[in-house]
Formats: sequence, C-alpha cells, structure tokens
Amino acid sequence: MIRHRIWFVLLALLCTVTADAAQAVSPNGRIAMSLADGTYVVTCQGKRVLEIPQMGYGVAGLVPVGDAPRRIDADYTMVAGKRLHPTNAANEYRVTLSAGVTLVVRMYNDGLAFRYELSDLAGAALPRELTAFRIPEGTRRWMQQWADSYEGFFPLSVTARVKPVPSYSPTTVSADGFNRRWGYPALVEPADGLFALITEANIERQQSASCLYNDGELFSVVPDTNDATPVGTWHSPWRIVIIGSLADIVASTLVTDVSNPSQISDVSWIHPGVVSWIYWAYNHGSNDYSIIKRYVDLAVALRLPYVLIDAEWDQMRDGFTIEDAVKYANDHNVRPLIWYNSSVGWVDGAPTPKYRLNKPEDREKEFAWCERIGVAGVKIDFFSGDNRMNMEYCLDLLESAARHHLLINFHGATIPRGWQRTWPNLLTTEGVYGAEWYNNVPTFTNKAACHNATLPFTRNVVGPMDYTPCAFSNSQHPHITTNAHELALTVLYESGLQHLADRPESLLAQPDEVKAFFTALPTVWDDTRLLSGYPGDHAVLARRSGNTWYVAGINGTDSVKTITPNLSTIGLDGCQATVFADGDTDNNGWRIANAERLSDQPVVTCQPRGGFVWVIKGK
Repeated sequence: MIRHRIWFVLLALLCTVTADAAQAVSPNGRIAMSLADGTYVVTCQGKRVLEIPQMGYGVAGLVPVGDAPRRIDADYTMVAGKRLHPTNAANEYRVTLSAGVTLVVRMYNDGLAFRYELSDLAGAALPRELTAFRIPEGTRRWMQQWADSYEGFFPLSVTARVKPVPSYSPTTVSADGFNRRWGYPALVEPADGLFALITEANIERQQSASCLYNDGELFSVVPDTNDATPVGTWHSPWRIVIIGSLADIVASTLVTDVSNPSQISDVSWIHPGVVSWIYWAYNHGSNDYSIIKRYVDLAVALRLPYVLIDAEWDQMRDGFTIEDAVKYANDHNVRPLIWYNSSVGWVDGAPTPKYRLNKPEDREKEFAWCERIGVAGVKIDFFSGDNRMNMEYCLDLLESAARHHLLINFHGATIPRGWQRTWPNLLTTEGVYGAEWYNNVPTFTNKAACHNATLPFTRNVVGPMDYTPCAFSNSQHPHITTNAHELALTVLYESGLQHLADRPESLLAQPDEVKAFFTALPTVWDDTRLLSGYPGDHAVLARRSGNTWYVAGINGTDSVKTITPNLSTIGLDGCQATVFADGDTDNNGWRIANAERLSDQPVVTCQPRGGFVWVIKGK
C-alpha cells in the first residue's frame, strides 16, 4: 500500500513537472500560455483570454512552450511618453517550430510578446507568416477598419460581420460584403473586466508592418508588402498582446519595452512641448505671413515653446518667405516646426512642398538647411501604408533628422510601434481620427465624445497621438463637447508635441486660469494611471509631472453622468486642487474653483459630452 502511495505521489509530481514545462508563465505567474487541444491558450489568473490556433513561417507548427526560460529585467529612460522611467520583467522562452524557424516568446506581467527568428535564408522572398488569433463571435471588441492613415473609429461591436466604411484606402471585403481587414491596436473583452489589446512593435529594416485579416472568427497577422530577400538570419517584428484590466492596458509600456534602445546618444536637444497650430481654424496651409505671425504671438502670450508652420510655406504671399517666418518665431523665442509632403502617398493635387526628402542627398540638404535657419522640427505627411518601402523611408527620415537635431511628427502615417524609444526625436504621430476632422466632414460632431472616450483604451495605449485637441470655437463643422471636455483632452491624450487646435482669439478669450493652465501644461509624464472608465462611456486618467498630478476625465455619452474616481489609489485624498469643470447651463461655459480638500472618492457630475480637469499639487 505504501509503495502504491509513493508511486501515486511520484506520478503526480511528474505530471506537475510535465505540465509546468509545457507552460510559459509571466514572472508573477499571473499570465500563462500553454498548448491545449491543438491551440495555444493564453490565460490571466486562470481565465481564458485568447487562443492562438496558428503559428509559423512558411510551415505551421505548434509545439509546447515552457522549458528553461531566460529572465529579462529591463530598466530604461524615455524622453517622452506615459512613463519616463519604465521597468519590466519577463520570462523568455525559445522553441523550434520547424526547420530554420524559432519562436521566441516573452511572458510579461502585463501581457506577452512573440516573434519569429529565421535562419539559413538564401536570398529568396520571405515565406508567409501563419500567425492567427481566434476572437469568438459574441466577444465585445473595439476594432478599427484598416486604412493607411489609421484615421477611423473604434466602434463597440460583438461581431466581425460589419460593413466596410469609406476610407482613404480601399478596404478589403469578403464575398458577402463584410470588412475583412483591421488595423492595430485591436481591443477585446473576452470576459467581464478582462481585456486584451493586440498590436505589434519594433519595426526594423527589411520588415514591413502588419495588420489583421479575418475569416470568420480567425484573425490572421498579415505583413504588408515586403520585397526583402535576406541572407542568413532575419526576424519578424514583435507581436504583442497586452492583458489585464483596463488599468493594466492603459498603464502598459509593452510596446516600448520590446523595442530597440535609443539610437541617439545625446538627447539633450530634444524638448517636448505645446504647439500653436494654424491648420484647424483655416482648413488651409501657411502661405500667409500675417497669419503665421498671429500664431507666433499666441505662443508668446501663452508662453508655449513651439509654433507649427503648416503646408504651403514654400508659396508664401506678399513678398515674404519661410525664412522670414522662421526668423520672426525665433526672434520671439518660439521654436518653429515646418511641414513637408512625404511625396509617397497623396501627391497629385496635394499641398507642397514636395519631393524634398525622398532622395538621401536631397533629404540631407533640406534638413541641414532647416538646422541652419533655426527650424526645430518637421511634420511629414501623407505616407502610403505599411509596406517595407514606407517603413524604411520613415527610419531614414528619423535617422537623418536626428543628425540635424530635428524633432519629428509623422502625419498621415502608421501608428507608433516603438520607434518613440529607438528614435526619441519622434515625439508624436497622427494615426488617429482627431479634431482635424471637424474640417472635413460633419460626421465627427455627433461621434466625437464617444470616440474621445475610446481612444485612451485603444490608439493612445501604443504611443504618442497627435489628435490636435482642445477647440473652444468651431471649425468648418461644429463640435458639441463642452469646454471642460476639450480641456481634458490635453491631459487625457499623451503626445510629446501637443498641438492646440483652436484659433488665437478663442484661446486668448478664455479665463486667466485656463490660459495659465496652457502655460504650465506638461507633455511628458512620470506616471500614468487609469482611475475610472470604459471604452466609449467615460475615461478618467491621472498623469503625474514631478509632484503635480493632472486628473482629467470626459463623459463620452449624451446624458449627464456621475463619475467617482478613486484618488486614494494614488494618495491624493486630502490634497488641494484647481478644478476646471462644466458650467451649469452654458454648454461653452466654465466652472473654475479651488478645492481646499479632495475626498478619496470625489463625486463628479459631468454634463452630456462634458469633462473636468483637476490640477493637484502632491503632498
């Protein structure tokens, strides 16, 4: 009997060891991935999050993952972002899927990342990636239909069977008329309160970016056109799944955690900041010197560090030139940024200047000229998708700009995939349906509030977002969000260059407290935390700069909403605060006050499409 008991104990131990060896786990044991029933199953605290039924390059292969992990502990510094000093830990597993294909899996406490490493390549075209995720019908999801500009909504849905929407680029549709192509990031809620956000990171040379194509419940990772023919070794970008509560999703730095370290040894010249921006008010470029002067003067009045001189500056009227405009800005201690057409996307009929950056010799000449006359950075617009050509062109631009101490803002471009760490002169990227769209179509007016309350959980998770927030007046099409909602967006949205959308007379007509808010507004953060929210409904984030916390919240609905953010989680109960909130009656009014003592769970009543900001000095 005793021998039998010993045998059963040994058998149980053997089964436990075997099970553990076939399971990849995060350092804290919270997230796991195992092979079960012919699919990789990802769990969080024992709850099923996601299935990955296909993996491989050229040849499919699923094998147990879990033997002998290598521990990774990372500690690095960012120039800008949601957290200036990220730290993370991971367990890295390596397994052979097929001849010449190694799967590398990193299990983090807030998700997982994996990539493929290929060897013995002989200079032929790369094989097809076979990665696929299963997202069951009925699962709540917020996914954007793909467009090369990534300018679309993230509507709540429980099905992949949705009709395509118009976009700048053709949308792939199924035979029965449903959209099949989806952009990153993709947010899903596999169980109540448990979320997964799918994206990718660390695009390098000889790589293209990817997107998702679905066939029913199966969402395949499909790299864009890549004509590289590598010899020897090559690896894919990292495929990423951020996992946990919404607070975990919002706080995650997984995109930069897996990206290459900074390639700029001296970053002392890189200064994030707030920018006065011309385009929103006029739906036009910057060929009018007198208007440029007004926006420089606005930056002076609000003590903003930057002004953006937008398109068509090469066609300045009334005898002035761009060098006159740059000199006027620098003479007033405002650093100018100027716009360029990338000349690979929208070219015919598009604004100028064009074809100045495409050839290496032209790019070096142009950026050297920018540096010489005192331009601080460049906004480069109208790229043409995620193929290898565009990715390497962006890397060329980042590298050349860094040599000439120029900041970069990519517009009409792909979303951030970690370049903000590798090339920290990339301070912001558009890749978002932002306030610029009040210029273009009437659609945004009624959808903006819900969309605004979705972006903190989707697009802005993966990197800086040039939404161009904060419009108190109207552009070509009106907005119906409140003033406090608009002000909150400047904190809610992380961007190393925060472009203010409104016209000078509107910003300068605001109360003195609001103008002082813009003067002091940080664009980099020591910490970021979600205090309350749900995609499309509302969002309350706390961001810290030094010993000051900015708490910003918005109501994404058309009804009055009561929100109770928990300040005790960041130790702010009992602190004093300057409060910016919705006026009681006037949709464009203000309620500005000094709160002597905040409770640990203050009750905030937001007007329909309203918002609030608290500026809180830490204890």
